[in-house]
Amino acid sequence: MKILTWNCNGALRKKTAVADSLDADILIIQECEDPAESTNDYQAWAGNYLWVGSSKNRGLGVFPKNEHKVRSLGWNSSFQIDGLYSKSPSARWGTNDLELFLPFSVDDHYTIIGVWTKGHESHVFGYMGQFWKYLQLHRTDIPNKNTMIVGDFNSNSIWDKNDRWWNHSDVVAELSELNIESLYHYQYTEKQGKESVPTFFLNRKENKPYHIDYAFLSKDLLPHSQLTVGKREEWVSVSDHMPLCVKISL
Repeated sequence: MKILTWNCNGALRKKTAVADSLDADILIIQECEDPAESTNDYQAWAGNYLWVGSSKNRGLGVFPKNEHKVRSLGWNSSFQIDGLYSKSPSARWGTNDLELFLPFSVDDHYTIIGVWTKGHESHVFGYMGQFWKYLQLHRTDIPNKNTMIVGDFNSNSIWDKNDRWWNHSDVVAELSELNIESLYHYQYTEKQGKESVPTFFLNRKENKPYHIDYAFLSKDLLPHSQLTVGKREEWVSVSDHMPLCVKISL
């Protein structure tokens, strides 16, 4: 089975042939429009898709191919930081407060969480902070086998701040406690923050490379999986993000 995650940089309806060129079984696409609000051709291509978003033009979509079936898991919970004197509403949150996460199953066998973390300069819990909050809500929902957490996290340990417990590195350590690790770092034996293969080029410029897209897999899948990252010269004309493909051979 091949799982693709790719931030298409918008207008997926015009890029479906490019996405199909990777021959993936499950496509997890960030920054795509809602097929229900788009063209007939895009709707036909999307099939029995899943989609979440804050606007019809910018969301997170899951598109199954080759007769695979996806089912939304509909996780919903609330969380509160105990032991704080403050009664501020910022000390508690719910699943629907966070952007953007889509948990689903594939053929009732694999559990996958599609990710597109979002943020704003005024949001302290932006990007990886959003995922940290999501993790506090759904730690017990996440199986420790046949599990993948994949997508655009907009994060890297190079941006860690010491006074934040939702740092990229801290979240990676928390995932490791759940027997979930980054396939890239497992495969390339590189440390977080020392990645030699970028997944994103700021303003599509070759001299501004970053590694901010990830495929985290449960440890039972790691020895049977292989990751490939799209090459800049082949993809930068259609997006500032490179696609990540996870091939699982069991």
